[in-house]
Amino acid sequence: MSTSASERDTQDSASTPLDFKRGQYVQEIGYDEDVDFDLRESIEKVLEEELADDDVDDVFDAIIMWWRADDPDLTDAIVDAQTTLSTGGIIWLLTPKPNRDGHIRPADISDAAPTAGMHVTSTVSAAPDWSGYRLVGKKNYG
Repeated sequence: MSTSASERDTQDSASTPLDFKRGQYVQEIGYDEDVDFDLRESIEKVLEEELADDDVDDVFDAIIMWWRADDPDLTDAIVDAQTTLSTGGIIWLLTPKPNRDGHIRPADISDAAPTAGMHVTSTVSAAPDWSGYRLVGKKNYG
């Protein structure tokens, strides 16, 4: 299987709460012991391969960012993530839900995304303890 986003054959398959499809090349940033392992497993099952580590320097169809309140600056992290994101790619920002350690206020995400050149297009309950915010580039918004 190819490791380049442009060479992959994206096909429909079972969906995850984040709507990934088989053949997408996805990087994971912010992995730690508190991530939702069931969600990760369901994504990898749909993709039919493992998520790429955050130290892989390539071009990705999508990026999953596990982000918590005590992590470094969110705006800078979103800007940095876009350097490996393919044209039309998305970032799924996963943050702890309210009343959980590391929760980030939605207003902070709504401020950080446009400053970083992206828009929040939808939110989902990604897992029991994690909310998901779908971010797309301003050129792809619509």
